[in-house]
Amino acid sequence: MPHIRTVFTPHPVAGRTVEQLWQYVEGPDPVSGKPLMKEIVDALTKPLSAADTKTGRITPDTGPATFSDTTDGLQELYLNNGMTDFLPIIIPTAERVDAMLKGTSHSPDELVGKMAGGAYDGWTYNVRQVAINAVMAGCRPEYLPTVLAIASTGTPALMSSTNSFAYCAVINGPIRDKLNMNYGIGALGPFAQPNAAIGRAWTVLSKNLANAGIPGDTYLGSQGNNLNYNNLIIAENEQASPWTPLHVQKGFKAEENVVSLFRGLGIVPGQGARGTEAPVPKHEECFSDLFSVFTGFFGALVVADPIVAKDLKASGYDTKEKLIEWLYKNTNQSVKDYKNRDFAVGFDYPRALKSMEPYATWYKMPDDAMIPRWPHMNDINIVVAGGQTNAFFQAGSLSYTVSASIDKWA
Repeated sequence: MPHIRTVFTPHPVAGRTVEQLWQYVEGPDPVSGKPLMKEIVDALTKPLSAADTKTGRITPDTGPATFSDTTDGLQELYLNNGMTDFLPIIIPTAERVDAMLKGTSHSPDELVGKMAGGAYDGWTYNVRQVAINAVMAGCRPEYLPTVLAIASTGTPALMSSTNSFAYCAVINGPIRDKLNMNYGIGALGPFAQPNAAIGRAWTVLSKNLANAGIPGDTYLGSQGNNLNYNNLIIAENEQASPWTPLHVQKGFKAEENVVSLFRGLGIVPGQGARGTEAPVPKHEECFSDLFSVFTGFFGALVVADPIVAKDLKASGYDTKEKLIEWLYKNTNQSVKDYKNRDFAVGFDYPRALKSMEPYATWYKMPDDAMIPRWPHMNDINIVVAGGQTNAFFQAGSLSYTVSASIDKWA
C-alpha cells in the first residue's frame, strides 16, 4: 500500500493515567486536528481509492542521474536535502561508485531488499543504490558485501519509535581479518576504518533508501541516541574467546562470514556493578546486577573482554549456553515489580489476556513470587571483544533480531 492510511495519536503514552489516556482517545489527532477515533474508524472502513489499490514497489527518488557542481556545492546539496548524517560525506562520483561495485559480483540493478523507517510501506533498492551510500559513508569496495548483507535484512538503523533506539551489528568469520576490523584494544571505539564506515553506511542508507530519520515524521525518538551516528559495530574476538562465536550459535558454520543485528536502547560499562567477593567479584553476578536496570522489553547483549570470558570458563562456564542459563535463572524480579513496569502494562498484559506464555502464567502468580527478567533464555546473548588490558565488560539493553550471510553478497 503506497498510500497507507496513517493516524497520529497524542503523546506521551507511557506513564499516563487511565483518565489521561481516555482524554487522548476522545480528543483530536494532534496532526490533523480531526477527532481521533472517527479518523481511525474512517481509515479502516472507507472504500479504497484508486491510489490505495496500486501495487508494485516503492523506490527512492534519486533525482537526475548526475549532478555537476563544486565539491563544496555538492556537500551542501546532500546536506540540505537530508541525505547525510550531517557530517561531511565522500562525494559519490561515477568513478567512485563503479569502483565500489567491484566489491561484489552481483549486478548493480539486482534488488537487495525493502526497508521502512517509519509507519509507511518500505522502499526497495538495488545494489547500485547501496553502493552509492557506502561510498558516501567512507567504505572501501571490500566492505560492500557486509553493507549489502545488512541492507538485505530490511532493518533500518533509525526507527520511528518514541524510544531513542540504538542498533548493533556483530560480525563473525574470517572477513574480520580480511577487512582488518578491530576486535582488540578499543574494539567498540573509533580505531578502525571498516568498523566505523560499515556502521555509518547503515545509518546513511537508512536515511536515503528507507525514508528513515526525519524528525517528527519517520523519527520520533524524544531524545535521540548518539550511537545512531555509526551504530555499535562489534567484530567478535574469536581467536581469544574460549567459547563458540555468535554466528555458530545462530546456526552458521565457523568458516562462514555473517553479520548479526540487534536493536534496543544502548550499552553501558559494567565494572561499576556490584560483586559478592570484592576485590575479585564473580563476573556472572556482575552481569546479573547490571541487568536489573534493563527493561524487559529488550534482551541483553553482554560484550565481555577475553579475560572475563576466560575467567568464567575457569569458573565452570565452559560454554556460553551454561552462562546464559545461569543468568536467566538468577536475574529475577517480583511479579509486583514486573506488573508495575510500563512495558508490561502496554505489551505483556494484552498477551496474557490471549493466553500467551509465559505472560498468562506470570499474571496469575502472587505479587511476591519471583520470575525471570526475560520471558525466554535466548533473550540473552554474549559476545567476546576487547584487547585484554583489564577484566572489564559492557552490557547492552539489546535484542537479537536477525543474521545475514556476508558471503552471499561477495
